Amino acid sequence: MSNSMRMIIPIAVVVIVALLPTPEGLAVNAHYFFAVFLGVIVGLILEPIPPALIGLTGVAFCATFGLVGDSAKAARSWALSGFSNGVIWLIFAAFMFALGYKKSGLGKRIALMLVKKLGKTTLGLGYAVAFADGILSPFMPSNTARSAGTIFPIAINIPQMFNSTPDNEPRKIGSYISWVAIAATTVTSSMFLTALAPNLLAVSLVEKNAGIVIEWGQWFGTLAVIMIPLFLLVPLLTYIVYPPEQKTSPEAPAWAAAELEKMGSITKKEILMLCFGILALVMWIFGKQIGVNGTTAAIAVLCLLVLSNVITWEDVITNKGAFNVLIWFATLVAMAAGLKKVGFLKWAAGLISGGLVGMDPTTIAIVLIVLFFLFHYLFASVTAHTVALLPLFLGVAANLLPEPMMQPLALLLVGSLGLMGILTPYATGPSPIWYGAGYISQAKWWLLGAIFGAIYLAALVFLGFILL
Repeated sequence: MSNSMRMIIPIAVVVIVALLPTPEGLAVNAHYFFAVFLGVIVGLILEPIPPALIGLTGVAFCATFGLVGDSAKAARSWALSGFSNGVIWLIFAAFMFALGYKKSGLGKRIALMLVKKLGKTTLGLGYAVAFADGILSPFMPSNTARSAGTIFPIAINIPQMFNSTPDNEPRKIGSYISWVAIAATTVTSSMFLTALAPNLLAVSLVEKNAGIVIEWGQWFGTLAVIMIPLFLLVPLLTYIVYPPEQKTSPEAPAWAAAELEKMGSITKKEILMLCFGILALVMWIFGKQIGVNGTTAAIAVLCLLVLSNVITWEDVITNKGAFNVLIWFATLVAMAAGLKKVGFLKWAAGLISGGLVGMDPTTIAIVLIVLFFLFHYLFASVTAHTVALLPLFLGVAANLLPEPMMQPLALLLVGSLGLMGILTPYATGPSPIWYGAGYISQAKWWLLGAIFGAIYLAALVFLGFILL
């Protein structure tokens, strides 16, 4: 599809939906706002222009034409509300942590050390790749930066040592490592609140739409029941379902040792990065007990990273990725909040709730979890999925479920965001990178995605029955 077509389609969606008759019970401005919102979501899926610009355009359009708020001042306050959201600034600071791991070399060193220690067998290599992702995941909110940017350049060299390439014996070792890498990062993305940027966005939306606050420790403490077993099972399960043809890899530890030799001894910056990373983690986990907000902790550690020269101020102000995400998520938070503000969510939730009335509350909750997970087949972006569906599902739940069930349901919904990235070759940021490596065919990826997706979803449902 040409870029011109990708540009035209979202605009056409806005115009067509806006021209449809306004449904009974829905205000005209809410109808028009939803048309723009839908256009933004389609734009995020097709990406004719940068995602941040799509969100900013949607917010600017709605504010300019007074679709939200009863005055120009109210519209302006709504348009800028996302930039005052603490979670958005936590995401920004966490992206700087990721830069620190990359620039100091600590992320690369950790991955190579694991390959050196565990890489004598192909199964061991699978665990080395998974553990490298797991160790970095609490500190890197971009699974693309973590899996595609840090793990991929190291892991992709390993199969080539055994002459396993996309065109020559991919199943020898390359296919196995590729699938373990993507399957592991989808689990770690759900294991920690700070392992995936949309997790943080989702927590903000939950607070705005349901008044439920989810802390770092609560997230991990609740979801670890299934995430830790899934994480430990991924390399072994892949070894059984999609086994490598070569079972041993004696050359891999020697290669990793040689790469570590090239890096030299651990540097002062790496030690500082490790210490600051642990400090941030401690404050995120125990912030509530010691009276430190997670965002405040992240900004404080960011200052320490700059003051200690692990990264420079120039790195901060020129980090396009971090500022891009800041604008992108701030505008999406505003757009999602706008749906509630104009009354669309209340109207839509009431409409959908009618089909679930009469069911047992636990059944309703499980149905919502399953649908929320499976609807990701329709999305090429976890962020778009989160903004489009999370507020709506929370609204439906609020209409039908008793209040004590709302917090565990919200945790299960947001906790599924990383896991659903396993479903398709385009489901999450690093998927196209690992798929593009060429070791796994599209048909095989969809099949494996369905198998692992079913296992992940079953684990979520199991946890749902425990919590609900």
